Amino acid sequence: MPPSLILASTSSYRAALLERLGLPFGVEAPGVDEDLLAGEAPEARALRLALAKANAVAETHPQAWVLGSDQVADCGGLILEKPGDAGRCRKQLAACSGRSVTFFTAVVLMRGESAVVNQYVDRTIVRFRSLTNAEIERYVQHDRPFDCAGGFRCEGLGIALFDGIDCSDPTALIGLPLIWVSSALRHAGLDPLAATHS
Repeated sequence: MPPSLILASTSSYRAALLERLGLPFGVEAPGVDEDLLAGEAPEARALRLALAKANAVAETHPQAWVLGSDQVADCGGLILEKPGDAGRCRKQLAACSGRSVTFFTAVVLMRGESAVVNQYVDRTIVRFRSLTNAEIERYVQHDRPFDCAGGFRCEGLGIALFDGIDCSDPTALIGLPLIWVSSALRHAGLDPLAATHS
């Protein structure tokens, strides 16, 4: 029997977050182009890509609920990508030093056969301390967060980089706003707290 919930993502972070809810789900790579469009606002990019990911998987699984998500980090107009290596990671963290970075985490829950689409964009503001080059170097060597938007892991040593985090859902910064996701799944008939899932 095919899963009734599919995560349209290759992110191990999102899969681990969704596992917290205790619902059975499948995982499928959406295979969408994630290039930045000229003049596209960060929030619009996050939502466009979340929709594209969900749509791509829903096309082949029309009876399942499909969850797509994307995150874009904006530092004063500079889009912070996943750095990929230590050099780019150090450069991004130096650009964030003493500044605020806004993370837009978009999530879409849809079901292809019924054309039901629920969508949401979480906004989290991370306030970075003024960081020395030595602190950045120590952090990069310790956490090696090369696959993380912005170049840090808040659930790891990255928390020591900040003066504060302004958010309504702490899981959004990791990659999936579980408060909204829980509510959307509940309305879709997939209640994480239902006795049938315990």
